[in-house]
Amino acid sequence: MEIPILFEDNHLLVVEKPVNVLVQEDQSGDQDVLNELKQMIKVRDEKPGNVYLGLVHRLDRPVGGVMVYAKTSKAASRLSDQIRRNVWTKQYLAVVRGRPHDVSGRLEHYLVKDQEKNQVYVTKRDAKGAKKAVLQYQVLAESDGLTLVQVDLETGRPHQIRVQLSVIGCPLYGDQKYGAKVNKPGQQLALWSHKLGIEHPTQKDERLFTSHPPDVKPWSSFFR
Repeated sequence: MEIPILFEDNHLLVVEKPVNVLVQEDQSGDQDVLNELKQMIKVRDEKPGNVYLGLVHRLDRPVGGVMVYAKTSKAASRLSDQIRRNVWTKQYLAVVRGRPHDVSGRLEHYLVKDQEKNQVYVTKRDAKGAKKAVLQYQVLAESDGLTLVQVDLETGRPHQIRVQLSVIGCPLYGDQKYGAKVNKPGQQLALWSHKLGIEHPTQKDERLFTSHPPDVKPWSSFFR
């Protein structure tokens, strides 16, 4: 598996996650990014023992783009603390069906996850297990019934972007879970981790990493 490296030093490994690949292994036994990167480092650096690589955040399996791994336990702890303090900048690009009513806006919902079905639902604020989800969006372009949207996350809930945009009538292109009525089986989910801003765990300066969607449908309708 080819996993492009966007940045690497003694503390961080920033990569472009391929679409349809797990971030870490599960019961399926399918290839995952974490083990692939560990093996890559082991071979490249000729390490005799186990390679440490900390998973500090996740992307859904169908989603590609910027992902950060920690190369030391200290870096993992500090990056995880940044996430808890909500200091990361997380910007995504999405192609949706239709068009949001407003050119830009802020969406706030309360979400609950059905663990057995691996599905997230909008619920009432006081519902058991409900968690607040907030994002801001900006319409960037339109083409043939599709809209390119920039999404800036204020929270990081499972399936958040997919659910919140679907609720306002704009399911993501290719989303079989939250847009089955308008998407066909086999279409690739059009959600991309575009920019990720963090504080370097040891140098303390701000770092911004960027990845661009591939030149395939539906992205190719907007990036030419």
